[in-house]
Amino acid sequence: QVQLVESGGGLVQAGASLRLSCAASGGTSNTYSMAWFRQAPGSEREFVAGVPPRFSGNSVLYADSLKGRIIISRDNAKNTVLLQMNSLRVEDTAVYYCAARRWNLDTRASEYTYWGQGTQVTVSS
Repeated sequence: QVQLVESGGGLVQAGASLRLSCAASGGTSNTYSMAWFRQAPGSEREFVAGVPPRFSGNSVLYADSLKGRIIISRDNAKNTVLLQMNSLRVEDTAVYYCAARRWNLDTRASEYTYWGQGTQVTVSS
């Protein structure tokens, strides 16, 4: 059983940066892909970024709409995944969720087994 705990959300002004953190327990970076999704009110949960299992040889993935403004990284020693978000926009306002699944990275929320409780990011104009 994998448990995920997000932190780092908050209220910021447009143009600011935030770094979200997801601490994982019960799984290992060698076998689990980790991803960030977000969900705005009235919208479906959408893929933000993901990192494949350690040693998989696969690359991280980013949502096309967010490329250039976000960076995902993994601290294997701490079993933590970080999402650095820069130049935040009002439309980035959403609840951000951390998710995990065994093996291959996937951009579909339905493919993830484990989810955190979410952290709210609100960007004001």
